[in-house]
Amino acid sequence: MNDNVRLGYACVNMTLSSRPKKLGGPVTTSRTLRKATWQPTWDLRLVGERALLNANDLLHYLQWNNENKIKVFRVGSELFPWHDHYELKDLPQYEEIAAKLFECGEYAREHGQRLTTHPGPFHVLGSPTEDVVARSIIGLERHSEMWDIMGYEPSFENKINIHVAGAYGDREGTAKRWLKVYDSLSDRLRARLVLENDDKASMYSVRQLYDMFHKPAGIPITFDYHHHTFHPDELTEHEALQMAADTWPSDVRQCTHYSECRRIEKQLLLEKTLRQHNITDVDAWPTFAKMKKEIDKLRLQAHSDYIVEEIRTYDMPIDIVIEAKAKELALLKYRDIYVYNRNKEKVLT
Repeated sequence: MNDNVRLGYACVNMTLSSRPKKLGGPVTTSRTLRKATWQPTWDLRLVGERALLNANDLLHYLQWNNENKIKVFRVGSELFPWHDHYELKDLPQYEEIAAKLFECGEYAREHGQRLTTHPGPFHVLGSPTEDVVARSIIGLERHSEMWDIMGYEPSFENKINIHVAGAYGDREGTAKRWLKVYDSLSDRLRARLVLENDDKASMYSVRQLYDMFHKPAGIPITFDYHHHTFHPDELTEHEALQMAADTWPSDVRQCTHYSECRRIEKQLLLEKTLRQHNITDVDAWPTFAKMKKEIDKLRLQAHSDYIVEEIRTYDMPIDIVIEAKAKELALLKYRDIYVYNRNKEKVLT
């Protein structure tokens, strides 16, 4: 990995979220509440309480990242619970929340941190169902509003990353429908919205995103390394990474996602254990045979806990959001092996 690469992680800091009570308790930006708790009487005060706590803890996340020299972070979508059910300004604590989020934005800008977000799979702009599209638009506009509150001008620097999220057996038709909805979005949202390649052959590859979305609308593509292995569309990893890179504006660094296969990770761990005990026939050992059976059930698309291989960047200046299950712990371990101690033997634990 070249020196012109920045590593980040997504949404949850496991070190802080598991902080013991004697040290101040857990830090999290994903506090929420059951719909039945607040909606019968539309008690937005309860929602605002969670949102304010989330905003306060986001600053703790950014400070921890700065202390640990981490410059890329994905902000979780749960900052405002149930945000598609009300106007953010209707929250009783809105002014306090906005002030704290602006403070978070100022802190990130002061310390050269790049913040992004990745709304969930419910945001389906190409859906043939009008209600799904309408709710998707509201959710995405709320994400854009969050960046506004934090003091960011519209830019793909603070990308709002989504998938097309469905081809419905007709890629071209869905793409046309998606682009028609895209044209109805606010200018500020369009200036932040990017698309990511999928991990299924029935969905959208980097090449298909390039041809169907980038060419007609100039939408940047987030290259996902792991997804590409399932839908390469006759492109090598390097070719797909470069094609995605060509879609980003010259003044915004390409942002990518990286993870590895959970099944392979667990298989390697089991093989290492068997070698340590000189076991050649796993089926003769019921415990290990059961472990192997459970491992074989894991979806190939599932993300690993840690990163085993060195990430191939092909001497390109990119930002990489590590999507491993161990979050910042996976980043720190990877950095320790491949950045600070390149000659250190790789160890799976």
